[in-house]
Amino acid sequence: MAEEPLQELRGEMHDELTHRILPFWMNAAADRRHGGVVGLITEDGKHVVDAPKGCILHARALWTFSATYRALSDETYRVAADRSAVHFAAHFIDPAFGGVFWMVDALGRPLDERKHVYAQAFAIYALSEHFAATGDERSLDAARAIFELVEAHAHDAALGGYEEAFSREWTLLDDVRLSAVDANERKSMNTHLHLLEAYATLYAAWPDARLRARLESLLELFLDRIIAPAGDHVVAFFTADWQPRSTTVSFGHDIETGWLLVEGARALKDVALIERAQHAAADLASAVLRDGVDPVHGGLFYERVDDRLDTDKEWWPQAEAIVGFLSAYQDSGRSELLDAAFGTWRFIKAHLVDRRNGEWLRRVSRSGEESRGGEKVGPWKCPYHNARACLEVISRVDSMLSGARGGVGG
Repeated sequence: MAEEPLQELRGEMHDELTHRILPFWMNAAADRRHGGVVGLITEDGKHVVDAPKGCILHARALWTFSATYRALSDETYRVAADRSAVHFAAHFIDPAFGGVFWMVDALGRPLDERKHVYAQAFAIYALSEHFAATGDERSLDAARAIFELVEAHAHDAALGGYEEAFSREWTLLDDVRLSAVDANERKSMNTHLHLLEAYATLYAAWPDARLRARLESLLELFLDRIIAPAGDHVVAFFTADWQPRSTTVSFGHDIETGWLLVEGARALKDVALIERAQHAAADLASAVLRDGVDPVHGGLFYERVDDRLDTDKEWWPQAEAIVGFLSAYQDSGRSELLDAAFGTWRFIKAHLVDRRNGEWLRRVSRSGEESRGGEKVGPWKCPYHNARACLEVISRVDSMLSGARGGVGG
């Protein structure tokens, strides 16, 4: 084991989390007037004060503050988590029909009332983590209520998995896309992946038998359907009966899926399922190492669409790569996976950490020398991926050096 480099990685990522990422989100990004987070901050730090506020952004901020408090026991993070929970419950949870709105305006009034299951998943994830960190029963009750709504309206009992998007009143929509770049298909890898992590977090707080069965079925869907037959990537979109509708390879989603599968199986303490998940994660990590890691500049390429490789480097795949490669190294002992984690962190430090304006840049060129622009804070630009990577590294290195195996959720 590379004990000294692991200790160095842990120390640097602990410092990044506590001295740069969290201070940015608790101070620069905080909406002092209306609560929550400012809806949009440009790359150069300009606040767009009247920008709408996204549910995903605010759920991820709530998860981040809660998980950091649970891991580091600093009361500053407890205060941030509690404030975030109050704001989230007041403005994103629908008091009439339940579930969470997709978007509110700058004042917190509903703006886009659609019920994306993807957003419901992040609400469950964040509220469950807040309960785990603080013991606040209101958050657990809210998470369970959203779980019940997802199960009542979105679960596909006949074909498996979950539908994607509904009206405020929970009527299935014709257009279920999360964004304009997504395919309008009935089922997606992305929604199911985040339901998996949400259900695993909720199960740790509430070991309900039906929840356990649903989490197990999500794991089996990934192992049997969502991971491509060759085992080298995840398929992004499917028809209602699970016919693949995408050939794009997203290296960030591939490496993220691998380690989340293992953690989901570990939440169930099912030895056979853990072994299947570890095998699948190893195959995904090997494919990403082969095809997605830049051998010249380091870091993870964005995606491959047919024969075209998008060589830009976006912040979130880099964060997921560190955790995914480290997790695969823990399970296999393959030094090249650990080297890939170290290499990704070197690229992040050199090119994505914004030492002038705070946080990380959204996207840079292959070499990292040129920013591609993009917001510092926005509906999709949030603290969850990079803060979680820091927390996972801290936990996993501590576990490895003590002879155990663990992560934030494990």
